[in-house]
Amino acid sequence: MEIVPHQTPLWLKQLYPKRIWSFETTKQKEKTIYLTFDDGPIPKITPWVLATLQKYNAQASFFCIGENLQKHSKIAQQVIAAGHSLGNHTQHHVSGWKIGFNKYIEDFELAQKEFEKQDFETKLFRPPYGKITTKQASFLLQKKIKIIMWDVLTKDYAKHLNPKELLEKSILATSSGSIVVFHDSEKAYRNLQYILPKYLAHFSKLGYQFKAI
Repeated sequence: MEIVPHQTPLWLKQLYPKRIWSFETTKQKEKTIYLTFDDGPIPKITPWVLATLQKYNAQASFFCIGENLQKHSKIAQQVIAAGHSLGNHTQHHVSGWKIGFNKYIEDFELAQKEFEKQDFETKLFRPPYGKITTKQASFLLQKKIKIIMWDVLTKDYAKHLNPKELLEKSILATSSGSIVVFHDSEKAYRNLQYILPKYLAHFSKLGYQFKAI
């Protein structure tokens, strides 16, 4: 049974207003989408994403798992060189609902140290699975960390779902200012190869621009 919606419900955004779910476009005619990619960097996959984004002059934000950053720092350098931004996605992709406060913050800080070791600076953080407790979030917000959530989830990781349907639902859920989640991961790669180019082509034709956070 599919219970995770493509579009984040308004009530959830209102419940946690200090977390960033989307951006309001200040100009009436401005059409902007904020693409994000979770779980990388991964050889072959992340470079493919970079090449695909380049075709559409699109910028994006990549939320990296610390241990992947450690193993594939050269790919992260390519991300930065291409004009994209990086964000923390914890060291081991942990759920804030499954581990205690101290262990969660420790995992966040391990990843943050990995960013610093590679001379990358970031104040962006996305909790894996979107699962973070109020206490964990409050601590990070006090540290001036921006908790980046989303209002469109492509579900590219769902191998059992039809990629054409995922694309259509993602397009319908998107509006100007949307933060959209993709994954540059092994699990998502098959669906991502179908969805991403068509998603970019669709909104490019409508005059949208794609910016990093």
